[in-house]
Amino acid sequence: MIRLAILGSTGSIGRSTLEVVRRHPGRFEVVALAARRSAAALAEQAHTFSPRAVVLVDGEAPAEVEGGARWGRGSDALIELARRDDVDVVVNAIVGAAGLEATLAALEAGKRLALANKESLVAGGPLVRRAAEAGGGELVPVDSEHSAILQCLAGCDRGSVRRLVLTASGGPFRGWDQGRLAAATPRAALRHPTWDMGAKITIDSATLANKALEVIEAHYLYGLDYDRIEAVVHPQSVVHSFVEFVDGSVLAQLGFPTMELPILYALTHPERLPDEALRTFDPVRASPLTFEPIDSGAFRLFALGVEAGRRGGTATAVYNAANEIAVRAFLEERITFPGMADVVEAALTAVAVRNVESLDDVLRADREAREAARRAVESRPGAEADGRPAAEHSTHRPTT
Repeated sequence: MIRLAILGSTGSIGRSTLEVVRRHPGRFEVVALAARRSAAALAEQAHTFSPRAVVLVDGEAPAEVEGGARWGRGSDALIELARRDDVDVVVNAIVGAAGLEATLAALEAGKRLALANKESLVAGGPLVRRAAEAGGGELVPVDSEHSAILQCLAGCDRGSVRRLVLTASGGPFRGWDQGRLAAATPRAALRHPTWDMGAKITIDSATLANKALEVIEAHYLYGLDYDRIEAVVHPQSVVHSFVEFVDGSVLAQLGFPTMELPILYALTHPERLPDEALRTFDPVRASPLTFEPIDSGAFRLFALGVEAGRRGGTATAVYNAANEIAVRAFLEERITFPGMADVVEAALTAVAVRNVESLDDVLRADREAREAARRAVESRPGAEADGRPAAEHSTHRPTT
């Protein structure tokens, strides 16, 4: 029996994890659940899965809650869930830099961390690696692209890897030039062609910032230089990533889009658990499969993110935080689609890059980047800065 703590349980990754658990009642036990502010949904999950502990980070717990779960509130209570002695695997599906402390806590406590919160590695990659080494925790990615790489590397010597190639759907604006992108609306940007996701990650997919975040993530997960990590557009979202080896051989992981497969693998790795609910792959139905280069000129946030990764230190934390502010401003129609890259570039220019020695270094960079990004938004004609945090949970569901 694998005992789980699911952080961000009311978001799509959290709900998909619970669907996997529901199909395998003899293999998984839900010990703890946490959400940011979705009290009613969290209470319903607690009633269904009978965890021992439940945490609502913001807001008030329902007046009456069925079951015997102990309810907690606040960020400190969330961190304690990640450290519980009766938890084997922590699923971190919180969106944004807010998930970093839970990631560090789980790894320092020696847990397996099924990580869907990519911002943990983007903002605090060096801290995450140190926490895993110090506490003996195991980091297993939930992102479909990084799960694909992990599966392709099974049984392989990491020294035999020449490069990694991540795939991107291209988003709803694939093929658009900068002039056309200037007129792109939030409503259009939220219509992703392959995945049904939350607002923040859907906009990141439209700008290809999400792929830049995944390149940075791959650097920390697999220890490769940025020169050996690439990305291509693959509109069908069937090939999830490639690994090329030094002898020229290439392995890829394929499958129809569903997050339940990488979630299941993250929970059981290296074991593969049969699951008849997941679709059988049909190569004829999946055809044709096509690939295109990323247009870094039109989708500048991709190039800015990769360059931040190359700079190292707190540059990636600045990129991540400024991007969150830019996305919020775009969704509120205070800046244009290309304006998001302008805001992030302004923050990267304004905020000094430092080494990442402690959590305080990351939090300081995050705070300064948000302030710089807000100023950049305010300076644009007709804009009013807001700076509210991004959506709370990762949502990543296939539409096909």
